[in-house]
Amino acid sequence: MTAALTGAGSAACSATGSNSNHRATGGDAVGRELTRTEKTAIRRLVSKWCANYDRDCGCLPLDCECYMFGKCWTGAYCRYFREAVLPLDPALEAALLAEGPRPDFKACPVCGRAVAPDRRQTYCSAACAKAAHRRQQREYMRKKRG
Repeated sequence: MTAALTGAGSAACSATGSNSNHRATGGDAVGRELTRTEKTAIRRLVSKWCANYDRDCGCLPLDCECYMFGKCWTGAYCRYFREAVLPLDPALEAALLAEGPRPDFKACPVCGRAVAPDRRQTYCSAACAKAAHRRQQREYMRKKRG
């Protein structure tokens, strides 16, 4: 009986694409707990964009509730979610796939959404950058007139 359990424990999980004993093999040994906003963002992405998710049945390939809905820690993610759904939210992707503690995100000055801390990026999207530029030009022209 123990040999069967050992064999099952070392097999790769079809949903996550990782070993179940990932801590022993040197995987994500220092995982962190997901924040409330990260959990809600994951649920929103899965329910809206995941092709394997059905509201009535849950995860269609596994025929059970979606693995990502019960996710509390960083580490092993559903392979389809990680490769196809997570890139739709770059800020969340950077936060979840980064090694170590969560990087400090800046807030977008226009809408308040998270902006990844890389390079000199100030706004979360081109639309927010355009809105800020319009506002700056409007203030400049007001001052110039008078």
